[in-house]
Amino acid sequence: MLSVYTRHHPSCKNAGDKTWRRCNCPKWVWGSQNGQFIRQSAKTHSWEAAEELRRQLTEALTQPSRPTPEMPSNPVLAAPTSAQPRVAPRLAAEEITPVQHRKPRVTVENAVEAYLADARSRELESSTLSKLETIFRKQFLVWSRIEGIDYLDQIELDTLLNFRNTWKDGKLAKQKKQSRLIGFFWACVRRGYIAQNPCMGLGKIKVVQIPTDYFPRDEFQRILDATHVYGDPRGGFIPIEDLRTRLRTMTLLMRWSGLRIRDAITFERHHLQGDSLLLYQAKTGTPVYVPLPPYVVDALNSVPPGPKPNPRYFFWSGNGDPKSAVANWQRSYRRLFELADIRKPDGEVKRCHPHMFRDTFAVEMLLAGVPIDQVSLLLGHASVKITEKSYAPFVKARQIQLQESVRNAWLVGQSPEPDPTRAPKNSSTNAQRSVDPRKGWQLIRTAPRPGATGDEHRHISPCDSERAHKPGSSSRRSPGKIARANDR
Repeated sequence: MLSVYTRHHPSCKNAGDKTWRRCNCPKWVWGSQNGQFIRQSAKTHSWEAAEELRRQLTEALTQPSRPTPEMPSNPVLAAPTSAQPRVAPRLAAEEITPVQHRKPRVTVENAVEAYLADARSRELESSTLSKLETIFRKQFLVWSRIEGIDYLDQIELDTLLNFRNTWKDGKLAKQKKQSRLIGFFWACVRRGYIAQNPCMGLGKIKVVQIPTDYFPRDEFQRILDATHVYGDPRGGFIPIEDLRTRLRTMTLLMRWSGLRIRDAITFERHHLQGDSLLLYQAKTGTPVYVPLPPYVVDALNSVPPGPKPNPRYFFWSGNGDPKSAVANWQRSYRRLFELADIRKPDGEVKRCHPHMFRDTFAVEMLLAGVPIDQVSLLLGHASVKITEKSYAPFVKARQIQLQESVRNAWLVGQSPEPDPTRAPKNSSTNAQRSVDPRKGWQLIRTAPRPGATGDEHRHISPCDSERAHKPGSSSRRSPGKIARANDR
């Protein structure tokens, strides 16, 4: 027998009662009919519409089979003789139904495993594969089992909304997780597992882009000063002064090269060529060639060895996963930033992290007037759009253009400033020389000529300037005009 039940949202106040009819939660049909178990979504929020679907399913599963024709009672007619061969009865054309080969349903587990296998075959980075396994195998697959969702075609928009409500990540992490979820279902559509992508109705997660922060020169100097008092004087695996020197050298390298912390840790000695470094960034594979100040080069060449020195690297032992070495250095920088005690003007502690040394390199370059496309190459970005997304407010050329545009806007609709020591000779002439508000941003103010008797602040338009300097045109006045001017 089939019946209707309500699959409540986690936030529904009637979540404990599956027979509650008046909420806006999706309705499902389930039960057994003729030995066949059925559980499928009614694709509606109305209990009445779900009951109608249940009735139709019940009728479809309980229809009696076609009755067989009755056999004649005469045994002579029933049993054919040897002269009458057996002939199979012909069926009408409308009685012949074609055999439809229905594609088997795909389970959520098989779809997830196929997607992860495809990701591994595409030689993605280990960090990316780890994130995909966390999202789909440890979170999505486990959640679908708890919810009783076995097949991929059972997942709808409401199902995905319920899954998204369980996320406890930040805004940016949620946005990236949702984009990966959408990509997973598009892959299932391309494979033919489902007919359409249920993620198409998911709304975008709004993320407010926080402006990139950096270390001004005074704050960076405080961080360098904190390296001289860092650590426990009782020592550790290496002498305390060597530990401080290594931390200070790492700070100088990231500040003046713009490298990420992982690229700085795994920086090899042969990549330092003279006063410049050349390497391929681990994240994008982009080659980077950056010159370094002489004192940074000297600090690198004289950096003391670590607990397990490796002649190939400056800071890494070469053993294990670089991710572990990054975690160790990040712990050291957290202690260093606590010693530096950098605060905002209102006294609040400033949030500091090692990636801000890379931001400081980019911002100082842009404030010095270096074009943003060149800064993008120095940072190793795959596209200049990535650089503009984070560092556009610090482009000096753009700031100058904006300031000039604002200053030019001040002149729109304003007349030239009168000279308080000289009375106007002809008010009608001055009225004709007033600024046209429709062309205020195009007007050019001429510099006062030495010994000029008037019109020092006259504004002329570019078209008047061209007409005055046009070849073949004479700028001399006729004697009659000069005489009339002297009479005035």
